[in-house]
Amino acid sequence: MSDLTTLLEIATPLAGAGGLGYAKVRAPRVYWSLVGLPVARVRFASSYRSTMDVCGLTVQPSRLRAFMVRTVARRQDVQPVPPKVRRVRGSLTGMRVTLRLPAGLEPSDVAAASERLRHAWGVHSVTVVETKPGFVELRMTGYDVLGRVRMPRRGPSGPMVVPVAVREDGGAFVRDYKKVPHALTLGANQSGKSMYQRNLIKGLARHRVALVGIDCKRGVEQSGYAPRLSALATTPDDAATLIDVLVTEMESRFDLLSEHGVSDLWGLPQEVRPVPLVVLVDEVSELFLIASRKDEERRERLVTGLIRLAQMSRAVGIYLEICGQRFGSELGKGATMLRAQLTGRVVHRVNDKQTAEMGLGDIAPDAVAAVTLIAPDRPGVAVAGDSSGGWSRIRTPETTPEDAAAVCRQYAHLTPHIPALAPFRPALPAPAPVDAPTLVKPRPVTE
Repeated sequence: MSDLTTLLEIATPLAGAGGLGYAKVRAPRVYWSLVGLPVARVRFASSYRSTMDVCGLTVQPSRLRAFMVRTVARRQDVQPVPPKVRRVRGSLTGMRVTLRLPAGLEPSDVAAASERLRHAWGVHSVTVVETKPGFVELRMTGYDVLGRVRMPRRGPSGPMVVPVAVREDGGAFVRDYKKVPHALTLGANQSGKSMYQRNLIKGLARHRVALVGIDCKRGVEQSGYAPRLSALATTPDDAATLIDVLVTEMESRFDLLSEHGVSDLWGLPQEVRPVPLVVLVDEVSELFLIASRKDEERRERLVTGLIRLAQMSRAVGIYLEICGQRFGSELGKGATMLRAQLTGRVVHRVNDKQTAEMGLGDIAPDAVAAVTLIAPDRPGVAVAGDSSGGWSRIRTPETTPEDAAAVCRQYAHLTPHIPALAPFRPALPAPAPVDAPTLVKPRPVTE
């Protein structure tokens, strides 16, 4: 009996340690909640002041504070003042700390020390976000959230808000077309660029929105989404004609805004408001390249139309999603001008540093180095930035073409009818033939 008790005393902690080890690899959220979060809280609370001092995130106290310390507390050593901790919250992926910055510190000072804070507190990453003047939030992740992507159950929502990927701080990366109307997505082959588009189309298919596809690779990427597309162009010539139609549609919507005395689509009454329209360009370089002199006129039409849409279409609810492997001045006249109008940027793994600079160098120079560090064996990982200068690492969940096509078929009834786009409506694939049931002859009944 004593041997059995001893065995149980030894086996129980071993089983618990083994279970925690298994959870650390296979269920990191469980491990973080049970072990990682309590340890991180204790480490943060016990070393906060010393860590801030070592990282240079303290300031000299005011004269009043120094006087009070020396006269009231009767202490001659007046310590520097770190940011004041206002709130500490734990989550399934990490920990969030709200700090009140003292006079003399700014959010960029804390952001510059984020890598040192990460090592000091033993967390996977630390992201600094300014919440309001004088306050920042440290968003810590306890493990590699981008290793096994799981979209948050709750996230931002709205009529033109589409969750697409997971940020490295555990939150959802969303495409909010009201805030960022046009976007550019870059990435090399097998980098996850197409997977990003599939997740975007899956999200858009559930909204009351018209989708227009331009896929000059003969439609190999977007033909599967035909049930949910209001228009599809698969050749450069068709694309030029379709863009001309979109420009005409934009001008007619401006006339509608003028009639009602509003400056934005969302200011129109619901009964007369046109449906928002998202233009999905799969490989933009195919629209710029020319094979002979006779193609120059078509290229001029395409580039001019795209630039006009990028400059003015936001107010009338027409949004651009431009996608490609490279995009810069080498494409020719108008490329740089078009890129300047694309506020949102998502750059996956690229083959050279110049491509990363094309996508992020003009809006978030610090993010260029992060793009060049994306490993080839992590498809779907990208760096997302915008004109505010902020950026973050994201990763899209794995989605197959069949999954995206199934969602498009499921929500095909939401495809709006736009008369101007009717000639470009893709033909729906014929349903699979259903085999006729085999008739079985009844067996004769024998007595």
